[in-house]
Amino acid sequence: MVYQGSCHCGKVAFEVEGELTGAMACNCSICSRKGSLLWFVPRDRMRLLTPESALSTYTFNKHVIQHRFCPTCGMHPFGEGVDPQGNKMAAINIRCLEDIDLAAVPVQNFDGRSK
Repeated sequence: MVYQGSCHCGKVAFEVEGELTGAMACNCSICSRKGSLLWFVPRDRMRLLTPESALSTYTFNKHVIQHRFCPTCGMHPFGEGVDPQGNKMAAINIRCLEDIDLAAVPVQNFDGRSK
């Protein structure tokens, strides 16, 4: 299935292909503040529909995850990084996807604060 997503103002838009069978809620310092529910997909399954220049990036701690956000509305629709095997991944904030019944998506908690 292909899902459409965007930031609040629409200046950052993307689509992602895959089966949304669950999401992760992380309690690290940034995720707990953002309230993101993350769905991890191979980066080549996500396609940016707006120019790369529409995005800003924030990194912290080990600087291995690029937290991508819209500089206009401040929404964080996704992040980018690599998995332990070195594969490029996207962490999609499912709260930024259209037509998702969030209550129907199983959420697994992750203790990122202790990592």
